[in-house]
Amino acid sequence: MGCVKIFEDYLPNRPYHTDDLVSGLKINKKEKAKLARLVQPNGPTHRYWMVFDLDRSNAGMHWDDVGAPAPNLIARNPANGHAHLLYLLQTPIRTAIDAKTAPLRYAAAIEAGLRNLLGADRGYSGLICKNPINSHWIVQEWESTPYTLDDLADYIDLTPEKAREKPVEDYGLGRNCMLFDELRAWAYKAIRQGWPNYNQWLNACLDRAIGYNVNFSTPLDISEVKHTAKSVAKWTHRNFTRGTFDEYVARTHTSEIQSFRGKQKGKGKREQGIILFEAGATIKEVMKQLTVDRATAYRWMKHTILLHTT
Repeated sequence: MGCVKIFEDYLPNRPYHTDDLVSGLKINKKEKAKLARLVQPNGPTHRYWMVFDLDRSNAGMHWDDVGAPAPNLIARNPANGHAHLLYLLQTPIRTAIDAKTAPLRYAAAIEAGLRNLLGADRGYSGLICKNPINSHWIVQEWESTPYTLDDLADYIDLTPEKAREKPVEDYGLGRNCMLFDELRAWAYKAIRQGWPNYNQWLNACLDRAIGYNVNFSTPLDISEVKHTAKSVAKWTHRNFTRGTFDEYVARTHTSEIQSFRGKQKGKGKREQGIILFEAGATIKEVMKQLTVDRATAYRWMKHTILLHTT
């Protein structure tokens, strides 16, 4: 099966589409949307394609010049040579975080690495792309076999271990990771303020998620934000009740642990950062208050989350 046919088969049931961005996006059934010049390649919960936007006249062969993997598909503008490069994933990445986040973090690191290697536009949202089904574009299939994440990582010297060490970026899949991390750090603290019913809590999580999302240089589509908010709301409402929280306090605030934490006070910014995260502070608030960079604050937040989940 050719990659163009796979692209058609994997389209969302009701994708965004348009023939002209100036006229705005529409949503329609797949059979109609697939005829448009621009179409949504991935749905809100799974990423089948990594798509990169190259605004250069030689975009069709630039990947070879920089030593990047061959795209499965390239859809190129005949007027200026600008193109979208599409890489098909053998196993789709679940972007609605409701299970293990390690595959998503690994994919986010790979996507950011490929973007840097290709010199692709970091302002590209990835929501829609040049539709390889539409004859308006010059379409070429370079690679017929889907890529595993490890296949792609080979081109940027990124092992799973290195990916876990590398902080996620405010780009592509990294936004999904950052949104989830910031939202759940807030949720662990906020749900204890009144123990709201589920509908109230879901609305509160969605409001907070939307607030985080607008601070991204290129925000996620609202459908992805809603999925993340629902995931965090469901998990915390199910697992954080008055009873389970009392058990958590008893388990994590023994006299030995309290003594250890007391000894840590005054030792430096790291401990102050962890205390701030435990109190519900956001990454940006910790960065500002302690004058540290995002990577440092993110590393402290991950440590804080581990304390809450072990």
